[in-house]
Amino acid sequence: MAVSSELEGLQDVEPSRFIAFSFPNPLLLLDHASDPYAHGGHEFLRVAVLDHSSPHPSPRTAAMLVPAGRHRDWIFSTRAGHLHLLLASRSQCSHLSRLILVGPELSAPSPSRVVVVAAAARPDPDPAHARLLPLLLALCPRAAFGGDAIPDVPLLSFHDDLLRLAPVKVVAGPVVGEMVVEDVAVDCAPRSAELRRRLRFKRMPFLVQTQVRLVRQLSPGDSLMLDALDEVGGGSLQPEVGGELVQPYLQAMAAGLAVIAPSMDESFRLGGKPRCLCAGIGGGALLMSIRMGLQCDVLGIEADGVVLDVARSHFGLVEDEFLQVRVGDAIQMIQDFAHQGDPDMNFSAIMVDLDSSDAICGVSAPPLEMTKESILLASRTILHRDGAFILNVIPPAADGSFYKGLIDVLRHVFSELYEINVSNGENFVLVATVSPVETILADSSGSVLTKLRKLAGDFLEHITRI
Repeated sequence: MAVSSELEGLQDVEPSRFIAFSFPNPLLLLDHASDPYAHGGHEFLRVAVLDHSSPHPSPRTAAMLVPAGRHRDWIFSTRAGHLHLLLASRSQCSHLSRLILVGPELSAPSPSRVVVVAAAARPDPDPAHARLLPLLLALCPRAAFGGDAIPDVPLLSFHDDLLRLAPVKVVAGPVVGEMVVEDVAVDCAPRSAELRRRLRFKRMPFLVQTQVRLVRQLSPGDSLMLDALDEVGGGSLQPEVGGELVQPYLQAMAAGLAVIAPSMDESFRLGGKPRCLCAGIGGGALLMSIRMGLQCDVLGIEADGVVLDVARSHFGLVEDEFLQVRVGDAIQMIQDFAHQGDPDMNFSAIMVDLDSSDAICGVSAPPLEMTKESILLASRTILHRDGAFILNVIPPAADGSFYKGLIDVLRHVFSELYEINVSNGENFVLVATVSPVETILADSSGSVLTKLRKLAGDFLEHITRI
């Protein structure tokens, strides 16, 4: 049988190999309290195995239970999500080269409206782990049994900040593929929980493309906002637009404008509006914030027209005289603008929020093409003499030299370089200026800086020259 030959091949670690199969559920014999899927009564479980390279001579195997109710979530049901889980799990299990995911089959029903995903800690010792252990040992590579030792296969835990989750809409675009709009309740402890709407792509399910707060349209007699936690996915919830940005890396990108705040203030004093080019739109949160919060003239470029439709219909993106969008390749458009020499294409800031489409390396940004010197030179060409190039960066986990190389080429092309560490373990924001900057935040009374503090939180204080 095909499955049998695949399983036989698991005796060795083969980087990038991914297989999934059904297996009779050994957890059915557990008592209700110990069974992580007690309400499902699943006769079979889906078992997925992914290998990834490890420099250690004795690579390890670990397993993870899919959180109840989330077995169809792309984080747990796709190879791309599985890879990110494996890479992220190396903080719990060093030298991890094989991760086994165990959960309900994808055909099993899942809640269609509100899913409670806050998981209690597993008991110690864990009866579920004991019941799964024979299967997990059978899926270990033979190298793990060196010296007749029985390998330790830990059962890792998954935690995120979600309390509730409800899919709103799944659509597919010609460029990014499938995407999901979902309403979530987020644990913001020690502050109160928040309701948010977010957009994710199937090709990189861990990366939240856009996230905005939801507000409830109250009618006479309505209960408090907190009660809407039980209405996630309900029609009374609408996106909040133009206010403080939710995602920390977007706050940091907005904060990068502080480097050119005096020049922007001067534009306003002369009766104009600073122009910002946003490469990558997602749900449009950044565009709406700098349009409404800073009163800038914004041009957004998005590769996928379906993403734009979703931004308009579900995230509150509204185009007007000073917020326009185009569908196309942002990198190619930057080159075209530079080649044409159009005086109308002279920007105070270019803000790049593009992720790599190569999910095999995990989440990373920007695409390698964006880091080429020729593209950066084209970007500088269409910037104002006091302009700034602001770049969201997620260094790929597999390439430790990427970030240093990017810094080197930016220093070569631009005059000065600044960094904002988002401190989330992933994102950095780099700000490169066309001309030298005298002093950042020297005059904190400026109009732009005052408005930026409302949009960008504390990130204005975290700008460092490098």
